[in-house]
Amino acid sequence: MINASTFSTSTLKKIALTGYFGLLLFMPLWLLILNPSNGLSPTLSLVFFTLPLIFPLKGLLQGNPYTYAWSNFVVMIYFLHSLTTLWVSSQDTAWALIELSFATLMFIGGTYYAKFKGQELGLSIREKKVK
Repeated sequence: MINASTFSTSTLKKIALTGYFGLLLFMPLWLLILNPSNGLSPTLSLVFFTLPLIFPLKGLLQGNPYTYAWSNFVVMIYFLHSLTTLWVSSQDTAWALIELSFATLMFIGGTYYAKFKGQELGLSIREKKVK
């Protein structure tokens, strides 16, 4: 279990950003240069696998805990892609493991950064009002 004293929020932010920028750089490299797909055009590959990562960029760089929290929904695309690739394509195992590693770094770092930075800032999840 990770607690607030295990890692500083700056360390967690660095872990999340390492995963984020790793995905942002690795996905086009893999899909366009290392092992281009015969079925998808290069333009569609770029759109499908890099465009979702562009949306949280500003908030991640600014250190917004809310952005770190919701960007985990985006990173699920890369978890699913890597796990599916591991399951169906033995020749892409190494590439899928790299993608899974970056996605895991982003997910774990982002989750704990959002939690602990939110606590530092006094943010909380509002409780539902009962009528």
